[in-house]
Amino acid sequence: MYTRILLKLSGEQLQGKYDGGFDIERARWIAGQVKPLLDANKQIVIMVGGGNYARGAQLESAQIPRVTADNIGMLATLMNALALASVFNAEGVPSRALSNIKADQVVDQFTHRRALSHLEKGRVVIVAGGIGRPYLTTDTAAVSLALEMDCEVVLKATKVDGVFDRDPEKHDGAIKFDHITFDQALQNTDINVMDKAALGLASEHNTSVIVFALLDDGNIARATSGEAAGTLISNHQP
Repeated sequence: MYTRILLKLSGEQLQGKYDGGFDIERARWIAGQVKPLLDANKQIVIMVGGGNYARGAQLESAQIPRVTADNIGMLATLMNALALASVFNAEGVPSRALSNIKADQVVDQFTHRRALSHLEKGRVVIVAGGIGRPYLTTDTAAVSLALEMDCEVVLKATKVDGVFDRDPEKHDGAIKFDHITFDQALQNTDINVMDKAALGLASEHNTSVIVFALLDDGNIARATSGEAAGTLISNHQP
């Protein structure tokens, strides 16, 4: 169903079985989920978070101003992008890491033309540095990147299988939505699966978001092909 997708991976997803840092086995598993999509001529852009190393919101303090804290968070995403691209390439999934913050010695700068060229050559494009500015989450950066790269859908990988009316890890009776509108997701204060600014941006530009459980085998492929996977968030009523 979708030809070009944006996959958002959080730092928490990439730390895998560890309390922090990067889990190579988790990255290898993700590569195995992505490879069939490339083989089917899908184009994949990945935006990585950095919470497995550092979160700007947690570092902000009287001693560390918000701008500095967010800059540290953006550097954390760069470590993830470099590691993930290396693992993907080693697993036979051609990939290139690009950065929205300047670090020319270790990674190429993101430009629209460079990213498009890699996609057209059959490579996964892994983007670090969020949106390159403070005060914006990597969720919002992911939607912005999807719009810039003409991606048809944003796939948001999570620990749980979609969007629930309340946190399913805290409430046994939480109810899963198969499909909700952006308005419903924005108005419900109990829905925190994605940054509200990101949802608002996606809604404004009519770009659907699919929230799904990363570790369900085949979920990325199912979501990409239009099959039921997680929760679809769109501007259309279910």
